[in-house]
Amino acid sequence: MLRLAPYLTIALLIGPVAAGILGVVLPAFGYLPTLGGTEFTLAHFAALIEMPGLAVSVLLSLAAGLVTTFIALLIVVLFVAGWAGTPLFRVLHSLISPLLSVPHAAAAFGLAFLIAPSGWLVRLTSPWLTGLSAPPDLLVINDPLGLAMMAGLVVKEIPFLLLVTLAALPQTDADRLSHVATSFGYGRTAGWMIAVLPRLYRQIRLPVYAVIAYASSVVDVALILGPTTPPPLAVQLVKWMNDADLAMRFLASAGALLQLGVTIAAIAIWRLAEIGFAGLGRRLAVGGYRRVGDRPVRAGAAAAMGLAAAVVLFGLLVLALWSVAGPWRFPDALPRGLTLDGWMRHLDGLARPLTITVWTGFAATVIALVLTLACLENEARTGKSGGDRALAVLYLPLLVPQIAFLFGLQVLLLRLGIDGGMAALVFAHLIFVLPYVFLSLADPWRAFDNRYAEIAAGFGKTPAAVFWRVRLPMLVAASLTAAAVGFAVSVGQYLPTLLIGAGRLPTVTTEAVALAAGGDRRVIGAYAIVQAALPFVGFWIALAVPAILYRNRRALRPAL
Repeated sequence: MLRLAPYLTIALLIGPVAAGILGVVLPAFGYLPTLGGTEFTLAHFAALIEMPGLAVSVLLSLAAGLVTTFIALLIVVLFVAGWAGTPLFRVLHSLISPLLSVPHAAAAFGLAFLIAPSGWLVRLTSPWLTGLSAPPDLLVINDPLGLAMMAGLVVKEIPFLLLVTLAALPQTDADRLSHVATSFGYGRTAGWMIAVLPRLYRQIRLPVYAVIAYASSVVDVALILGPTTPPPLAVQLVKWMNDADLAMRFLASAGALLQLGVTIAAIAIWRLAEIGFAGLGRRLAVGGYRRVGDRPVRAGAAAAMGLAAAVVLFGLLVLALWSVAGPWRFPDALPRGLTLDGWMRHLDGLARPLTITVWTGFAATVIALVLTLACLENEARTGKSGGDRALAVLYLPLLVPQIAFLFGLQVLLLRLGIDGGMAALVFAHLIFVLPYVFLSLADPWRAFDNRYAEIAAGFGKTPAAVFWRVRLPMLVAASLTAAAVGFAVSVGQYLPTLLIGAGRLPTVTTEAVALAAGGDRRVIGAYAIVQAALPFVGFWIALAVPAILYRNRRALRPAL
């Protein structure tokens, strides 16, 4: 049974994506007998091209994928290059890392509450600095260029790219290469970029592509911060899919293939840029470019990293403040009183989405953790890891835009009669939870000192006994941390819940995003704080359980 785990995992990662894309391709070309489409045609693509604002929507999606990824990666690379190993690096790393668990929607709401014309930043500086006694008439949120949306994506992708960079750094021999570069007269940043970055980037290329795919097809952040006339392509597709006219499903399917093409185009453009930057780097290295005076670059990178952390942290603070705010008129910096009336009014409405969120996340995470443990244990026993092909399979659901296959998967589940139920929702979340759980646990599991297992085997213990009594107890902290990551991913899922849940299974995330159109900041603050708190509870449990289990074994306790 253990040998079947890798095949089952591959099927869970590839099968839904392939079936979902097929379920989009057929309606896009006119074939969907359920809705009367029995002949193949290109008419839906022709209708798609004629839709007003389509070109702008496509450009917004393309720009979001490329600009967001470039800015986030640039900040991370310059920060690591300039500050790795310093006290400032450790401080900012400790601030940034927990922010990975904050859902995108909660971070987007926090940013909106900060930078809106009536947001906290304007309130803090009014009227003594700005002279404003009323909110300025500026289109900051939902601006037509999508700048607020891109800013929200940047501050959320920085923690992800930082953590994958730090995870890959030990495989690059960075310290030795940096010292060699410094001995040749290179500045700290320039030497790191020339000697370490080429090795590092090969390790993080797939995560970077995943960021491009997500940013170019994001829905929840775009609904909160993005343009509305026209919106990014993925948002427009969701509107077409939910249209009362079922014939719009054909148009939505054609648009989903267009979204897939936009994401592929964004990754292709990025790949061409990689080749160009690689050639530039070689020329700079051959030309002896050393750039010793890099203080402005280092200071800028540290400031950008600190700003990203501050935006998310202060965003969460202002969300919490609004959730308990009494009367709060502009330009008051603080509310005139605090009250729990908003929480009490919406407590009953929050109960069901909260329950569904927790149970869906728990079920998807447990299944993902069991499959991951089975795959890694099978790898430990057989010595076969799958290499780069297995890594590509893991990233497949993260590289294909959700909107490009979830609609087709919804149609398939509808044909099977299992859409809109908890089992279907858990299955949809599992597709995205499983890669993160596996990637989080793989490195600690593979770094396990196998001599412990050899000693146990020497005492006559079977491989199963070694797993249950040696390997798993020693890696329980890593396993629970991976589970916490998976739970956080599940909590943040918006589009899978919206489509596969068929609107009948609301979660905290879907309810919070739906409230964005209402404008009631107290209700939005309450829902967003609950959404942000759930992943932190998961990580607290992941730290507390090993500390309690191994309170008498210091080496097995995680650092609290």
